[in-house]
Amino acid sequence: MTSAGRIPEKYRRILSHGAAGLLILIVTLYLVLPVIALFFRTTPELFLASLADPLVISALWLSFSTSTISLAIVILVGTPFAYVHSRSTYPGKVIVDTLIDLPLVLPPAVAGFALLVLYGRMGLLGQYFNMMGISIAFTTLAVIMAQIFVASPFYLRQAKSLFEQFDQSYEHTARTLGASKLRTFLTITIPLTASGLVSGAVMTFGRALGEFGATIMFAGNLPGVTQTMPLAVYVGMESNFNLGLTISILLVIISFVIMITVRLVTRNEAHHA
Repeated sequence: MTSAGRIPEKYRRILSHGAAGLLILIVTLYLVLPVIALFFRTTPELFLASLADPLVISALWLSFSTSTISLAIVILVGTPFAYVHSRSTYPGKVIVDTLIDLPLVLPPAVAGFALLVLYGRMGLLGQYFNMMGISIAFTTLAVIMAQIFVASPFYLRQAKSLFEQFDQSYEHTARTLGASKLRTFLTITIPLTASGLVSGAVMTFGRALGEFGATIMFAGNLPGVTQTMPLAVYVGMESNFNLGLTISILLVIISFVIMITVRLVTRNEAHHA
């Protein structure tokens, strides 16, 4: 028996599930529809034809090459940094943590402007490089530096968290068996945290690949030199809509593959754990 005016439990569950389903549908459609719209504005033939355009090929090659170099530098420098930082206690460590995360919330245009002020031809450091005939701003090197600045926190945060949570008893055991600190780090710590590090590396690569604001401020938009895929989309909106559309679709596909890779790596890590 139900009291007068009270909705039966069966219908309350139906209403609850219906409201939850509607909420999920609204949020999903809001996020997905703009992406789907890109695919409806072109045809397979037009898409494939645009892929052969020199602008697309140049932007694609430059984006992948600079992002790969940026990722390699972040891994080579960031991994030992994250390990030392996570295992050390020193004054100002909280400040260092905050500074590491700062590029995550800093507007990309501000990041690019800051890099320009520091490394530009008349910058605080750039003026001295300029005296030696070394130009940084508005070069391919500037693209790499901008990508490292905005993307490295993704890897550093992940690596730091992994090393902090890592069971140090494995390292202590290796050390008692005569292994050096370096050998323990390379043969014990890195392999046991590898899946998490790979996940952070993939996210870092994706962020570097999609960087726009800092790049255009610090490196400019020079075809074949600094014009990465996001910058080529910007140019395409003004001069050739189909090329901009093609590059946008490429970035969507790449971003989707990156996210799927992260999900698979994370799921595999959780399964083994």
